[in-house]
Amino acid sequence: MLARRPKADHNRGLYRDFPHTRTGMLRKILIALSLFAPSLAQAADITGIAKVRAGDAVVIGNTRIRLGGIDAPAVDQLCLNTKTERWTCGVAARDELAKYAEGKSWACHTRSIDRRGRTVARCEVGGEDIQKWLVRNGWALAYTRMSHDYEADEKAAREAKAGMWQGAFIAPWDWRVRNKKTTILGATRPPDGAHAVLLASASGPVAPSPDCTIKGNVNSAGECIYHQPTSRWYTQIRMKISKGTRWFCSVEEAEAAGCRETKR
Repeated sequence: MLARRPKADHNRGLYRDFPHTRTGMLRKILIALSLFAPSLAQAADITGIAKVRAGDAVVIGNTRIRLGGIDAPAVDQLCLNTKTERWTCGVAARDELAKYAEGKSWACHTRSIDRRGRTVARCEVGGEDIQKWLVRNGWALAYTRMSHDYEADEKAAREAKAGMWQGAFIAPWDWRVRNKKTTILGATRPPDGAHAVLLASASGPVAPSPDCTIKGNVNSAGECIYHQPTSRWYTQIRMKISKGTRWFCSVEEAEAAGCRETKR
């Protein structure tokens, strides 16, 4: 008959194994926390005085922030006013935001990091949702691909013919990949040839902003090339809407538009 293992030995085995089990569990917990660490870091609020770069982009300290849930016209985007005259609605959106909120303390709640390395956040100025203010005043649209939070504000702006809604314009996301079939929005019936105006950019001889001095042009091969002020050919690039040129405010913006830097 086989001898039965003493009970005390069995208990000692359990206690002997327990430290290893506990260590394994701690290791798993630490690994899990390390995986979540980047997300926890991204969730930190960013506060301070903001410098406005565009209708939906600001800088606080060294952090570039993209205002989430909305899309404002690019600085060099054109719209039509109530008289169907061309106007720089992108510059207006930027300037109106600066007039309303620059120099004040901002509190931005991080949501994510976009492909250009910018912090996507919901921001408040004096406790007010600044994205809501922009959309309700017609300087940005609700970016429903990412959020439906501002649809009611866009509807109110459209009914009030506020900001861009007073005339005719192309949605910012369509303008970035524009073509002749792009839908025209706004309260004003676009005249013949409106597409030609709205698909172009504010690419006159003078940069739309001191911060937007990078030139973009299209070469003979159909490539978009950008030129910084220090590049060899910079002064020879003539900025004309009919030539498809446009101004950029940063290298990131130029590359996001599909342009590459000149080789000289």
